[in-house]
Amino acid sequence: MSAHCQLTGRSPGFGKSISHSHRRTPRRFDPNIQRKRYWLASEGRHIRLTLSAKGIRTVDTIGIEAAVARIRARGGKV
Repeated sequence: MSAHCQLTGRSPGFGKSISHSHRRTPRRFDPNIQRKRYWLASEGRHIRLTLSAKGIRTVDTIGIEAAVARIRARGGKV
């Protein structure tokens, strides 16, 4: 599963880990990605979305129908 949110588009950030001696090594900051299953009443089926924690809160706020419309407007597959 890639660390990419279908709704918000959040993806990993990249940077450096800095040790006590200040040696810099590459690292990756992954978003908090969860797989959630929602009931899509308009289509009469369940859908499974890969969302970040913020994406889950967004779905709770705007509703699943509006969230799916946003995902499809971005060209995402649901």
